Amino acid sequence: MAILFDSIVFGPINSRRFGVSLGINLLPLKNKVCNFNCIYCECGWTDLKTFDISYFSASDIISAIEERFKQISSDKIHIDSITFAGNGEPTMHPKFSVIIDEVIKLRNLYLPGVKISVLSNSTLLGNQSVFDSLKKVEAKVMKLDAGTTEMLIKIDRPLSSKNIDWYIQKLKELSGELIIQTIFLKGFNDGEYIDNTTPEELVAWIKALKEIKPKSVMIYTIDRDTPVKTLEKIPIEKLNAICDMVIANGIDAKVYN
Repeated sequence: MAILFDSIVFGPINSRRFGVSLGINLLPLKNKVCNFNCIYCECGWTDLKTFDISYFSASDIISAIEERFKQISSDKIHIDSITFAGNGEPTMHPKFSVIIDEVIKLRNLYLPGVKISVLSNSTLLGNQSVFDSLKKVEAKVMKLDAGTTEMLIKIDRPLSSKNIDWYIQKLKELSGELIIQTIFLKGFNDGEYIDNTTPEELVAWIKALKEIKPKSVMIYTIDRDTPVKTLEKIPIEKLNAICDMVIANGIDAKVYN
């Protein structure tokens, strides 16, 4: 069953990766809007036949955020992260850069010191306004689920034809407080076996990480229902071994289970 958020601001929730997280959803409430169609996405498939892109206006989003920030500040609720996530890819909102600038101002006013995190699939890093906005936030959490184009296509099913070298180059340019998030899984989809934990895939993925030089890497596996029902979680022992490989190559990493 797909999980969709039913409001612009949600939480705070206890996140396995972000602590006490106040979520911000810039996308429609009835369906996912994304330029990836990941086989593991808890929001379900990207249904292009019913692709509702009637975004909330920037003013409505900013009003909802300010109201919630005021309440949290007044009630003295502890927040670790203001997290842009929600029903798909947040950078697809046409006013993403305007919203980021306003949220930074509101954060400084009502919740000073709380980091702003953006979870993104990296596809719009070629858009200069998106790129510049991501540079302004404390935690740029960017997806890299594979080290090869072939595996990226199998797992993430992007709607564009960008290859893995494009993603690596753009992530290198982003740099700074860059966090890579990678989900590991295996299983069948459309009769094809998919596994991004094979030695060959891990070598390619770590090579990409060494080029990108992120601040840290978040390693995890599937945790909720997925659109493809035949996918398998990767055991914690294997995730820990992958984490050790990353650390051995001079990059900070942590398993989130």
